[in-house]
Amino acid sequence: MSCLTIEQASIGYNGTIVVNKVDLALGEGEIGCLLGPSGCGKTTLLRAIAGFEPLKNGRISIDGNSVSTPTHTTPPEHRQIGMVFQDFALFPHLSIFDNIAFGIRHFEGNDKKRRVTELLELIGLPGHGSRYPHELSGGQQQRIALARALAPRPKLLLMDEPFSSMDADLREALAAEVRDILKRENITAILVTHDQHEAFAMADSIAVISEGIILQFDTSYNLYHEPACEFVADFIGQGVFVDGVVNDAMQVETELTTLEGELPEGCKPGSKVRVLVRPDDILHDDCSPRKALITEKVFRGANYLYTLQLGSGTELLSLVHSHHDHAIGEKLGIALEIDHLVIFPADSASLADGK
Repeated sequence: MSCLTIEQASIGYNGTIVVNKVDLALGEGEIGCLLGPSGCGKTTLLRAIAGFEPLKNGRISIDGNSVSTPTHTTPPEHRQIGMVFQDFALFPHLSIFDNIAFGIRHFEGNDKKRRVTELLELIGLPGHGSRYPHELSGGQQQRIALARALAPRPKLLLMDEPFSSMDADLREALAAEVRDILKRENITAILVTHDQHEAFAMADSIAVISEGIILQFDTSYNLYHEPACEFVADFIGQGVFVDGVVNDAMQVETELTTLEGELPEGCKPGSKVRVLVRPDDILHDDCSPRKALITEKVFRGANYLYTLQLGSGTELLSLVHSHHDHAIGEKLGIALEIDHLVIFPADSASLADGK
C-alpha cells in the first residue's frame, strides 16, 4: 500500500489554478522529490500535503487514510507528518537534546532520553545533546532539525528547500547523508527543491513540475535519458536542441551529421524535429575535419565546459578534459558520440520556452 497517494489534486487562489490535477504515489520508505523552477507550484503542493492548503478538487491520502478533499482537511497536527524547513527553525534557547525532544515531550523520561540518544547517533552527532544551536555549523544544525522531525516517528517527512542556504557542494553532500539516514529509518519523504543535483542525490523518484502540472514522475536516470517532453529535456542536465529533418524511421538529418537510432512514433519522413545534444555527446578530436568556434569556457576542475559555435551560428556545449586548455576564439576539432537519440517534433517547443 502507498504511504502517500495524491489523486487529481488541484489547488488555486482567487480563481487561479496553481496546481492542476496532480497524481502521485509514494510507497513506504520511498523518497520522492518535487522539482521545478520558482513559481511552478511545488511548495503549494507540499503545503497541501501538510494540511496548510485546501484542495479545490481531488484527494490526498496518507497511509490509506483520506486527509484532504474539497470538503474536508485534516489538521496538520493530526496527519502524523514531520517537517524540515529551509531556515532549520531550531529554538536558540534550548539545548540540542531539548530541540530534538520537543516533539516527544509526552514520552516518559527514559524513553525520551533513549530516542534522542538514538537519533544523535543516527545523524552522526553523538554527545552533542548539551550544546546549543549557535555552537554548530549549518550542516550540523540541519541534521538536528532532521532529528527533531524524525523523533515522533512520522508516517511521512516533508522537506521544503532544506539545503538552499548552503553552498552547492555542501547541499549535494548533505542531501546524500540525509538520504542514508532516512533509508536507515525507513521513512517515506518528499523533498521540494529547484536544484536537480540535490534531487539526484536524495530522491528515488522525481516529479518535474511546470506551471502546476507534473510533466514526468520518474527516476533521475530516465528523466535524463528518456525525458517525456522538451521541457524536461531542457530542465534536466545541460544540452541544446539542434534542428533536424526525418529521413526515415531510423535516420535524422542535422547540420552536424546524419544521426541514426530509434525515432519516436509520429516522426514521419520529411517532418521537422529537434534533437537534444548533451555536452558529453560532443567529443574533442584534434584530428576531426569538423571544427567549431569556442565562444565561452568554464573551468570545472577535471573538465572545461566549452560553448561552441558552428558556421551556421548554432551553439553546442562540450565537456573536455581540462588538460586540453583552448582559448576563446580558437577552433576546436569535434566528433559526435550520440548513442541514444532524444528527439521531439519541432512544434513541441512551447513548454520548453516556459522554463
